Amino acid sequence: MTDQTTRTALVTGASSGIGAAVAAALVDRGYRVYGTSRRPESVADPVPGVTYLALDLTDEASVLACAEAAGAVDVLVNNAGESQNGPLEELPPEAVERLFRTNVFGAVRLAQLLLPGMRDRRYGRVVMIGSMLASFPLAYRSSYVASKAAMKGFADALRREVSPYGVGVTTVEPGSINTGISERRTQYIRQDSPFAAEYRTMLAALNANEAKGVSARTVATTVVRAIEARRPRPLYAVGSNAPLVFALRRLLPRSLVLRVVARRHGL
Repeated sequence: MTDQTTRTALVTGASSGIGAAVAAALVDRGYRVYGTSRRPESVADPVPGVTYLALDLTDEASVLACAEAAGAVDVLVNNAGESQNGPLEELPPEAVERLFRTNVFGAVRLAQLLLPGMRDRRYGRVVMIGSMLASFPLAYRSSYVASKAAMKGFADALRREVSPYGVGVTTVEPGSINTGISERRTQYIRQDSPFAAEYRTMLAALNANEAKGVSARTVATTVVRAIEARRPRPLYAVGSNAPLVFALRRLLPRSLVLRVVARRHGL
């Protein structure tokens, strides 16, 4: 990009993993990049060229302050989020509410604040980082699956609202990604849970799949492709043999697809 066409991007959750990889890729492409973290001063490995802003997606005042600090944003990558596990019966209501405030409501609020400027400038890109689990639900991940499906729903419906103004909206669904997220996932299961044995089986398979997953950099390449496409597609999937499994999803009965997903996780 030349100085005349430099665009500004805001990438949430840019302190590690997919967010850091996307931020780095956009810096390399010549974007002015803001990345967010709950505590910018404590980011262990900051991405060169990225300006870090404080953002707590569960706090309306923090979201407002972040949007104001970023100013005119051309590209919003809603990546920050929480990964959560547990039998539905045992998920504390406050944990589910926190998950949705982080993964859905905060991301939607940030988009609400930045979209008017994109619309006025007749250009913008909003990318929701979802999960292939939204398309292929997995037992014991109900709250996480639902939050990612909600993000995709907002994005799919929003597309038509803003497309006449040059704003593209898309969802990127990664499959198994090797980012170390298995170490940061919040888990809720009672010691005497009747689901304990099956839950441990699922978790072991999930962690093994993620350890063998594609890199955050690979996901970032897909995100940049979605951002720079002239007409971004509604959905981009990457990792976990995405082209094959989405083709099978279109061909096979839904019940069979769900059984295949469960079997892949030892269930």
